[in-house]
Amino acid sequence: MRHLIVLTVAVVAATLGCGFGVTAIAAGSGDDGGPPGDTIVAVTGDAANGFEIQHYDGTSLYPPTDSEARAECGEYDKRIDRVRCRVEVRTWYRDLADLQQALDWAHAP
Repeated sequence: MRHLIVLTVAVVAATLGCGFGVTAIAAGSGDDGGPPGDTIVAVTGDAANGFEIQHYDGTSLYPPTDSEARAECGEYDKRIDRVRCRVEVRTWYRDLADLQQALDWAHAP
């Protein structure tokens, strides 16, 4: 049951992660019989201080903090583009926190 939950979370992460270059492939398996190397296995941190996204192959990603990402949204010329960017940032960090909570639950004994 836990593997199914982790698989579901990985699919959600793959769907949501495209905006910041984060991907997770949930189907298939790696050479060692485990999941593919870019499968997300842990998320630590928070939006204010920054997240760390850890992958099965040992690599990690460090997306910008919430405030850094929102500041970059201010660089768009058109107001609609700035608003769209802020909504994407807010959604991304909300979903990243949900992924963190789901992974913590799935890894619990």
